[in-house]
Formats: sequence, structure tokens, C-alpha cells
Amino acid sequence: MKVSLQRVAEASAIVLNELGTPDPTFDMAQIGPGLVLTVEVEPDDDEGTLARMAHRVLTLRCFDGPQGRLSLSVQEMHGEILSIPQPLTILRRPAVGRPQLVSHDADDEHANLIWIRFNEALQSITSEFLRTFGFVLR
Repeated sequence: MKVSLQRVAEASAIVLNELGTPDPTFDMAQIGPGLVLTVEVEPDDDEGTLARMAHRVLTLRCFDGPQGRLSLSVQEMHGEILSIPQPLTILRRPAVGRPQLVSHDADDEHANLIWIRFNEALQSITSEFLRTFGFVLR
């Protein structure tokens, strides 16, 4: 599992359809101060992996504390999380030629299940002040 995160003062996300317009079947997700996560699930990820990653995300001290240093976690500052699934891409480096990005669509059902379980793990560890949002890949 790979999780990229970014600190934000506020963020929103919408799902676009094939025509490039907002998809009416999805609501726009908005958060205030917190983290935006892009989550890549790998084929061998399991419950242990997602529990460790949820703990790392929630305890990472990346917000300014009282002394102006990065001493608060998203959980301690009562921040919000916007969680977005990301298709797994692999950088292949052939012996000859240029490196290529290759999409790895091994098991979309497994990826969606692990991503949903990751969001549930985030919610189970945190207090009521932390919210998670996300979209299931189709």
C-alpha cells in the first residue's frame, strides 16, 4: 500500500464522467484543515498492512503546534481527511529503452475492498472530529 498525503487548509473533490462534466451520482466532498490522501492498493496488501498505514497517517506529526514546530498530528488537531483511491501504476525499467509507467489493474475488487477497509480503520481509531471521504473506483 502506498499513501501520498498533503496538508491542506481546505480541499474538495468531484468525480467527472466521460464527458468531463461533474457526475451527478456522486456528491462533492469537502474538508477543512486536514489531509488529502491518495491511496494505492497493491495486490498483496492485507489487514495488517492497512492497520499499520492507518496508524502512520493518524500519528504523523505534520501540523504546526503551539511552538510553531511540526508537533501535531491530524488526530490531535481534530483535522479532516479526504481519502481518494488511486489506480496502482508501476515504473518498469527495461534493460534497453526508456522507463515506462504501466497500470496494474490486477484486482479492482480487492483494491476497492482494501481501500474501504483502510477508511474504516481510520474512522475506528479516531474520535468524532475526524471525517473520511472517498470514492470507489468504477
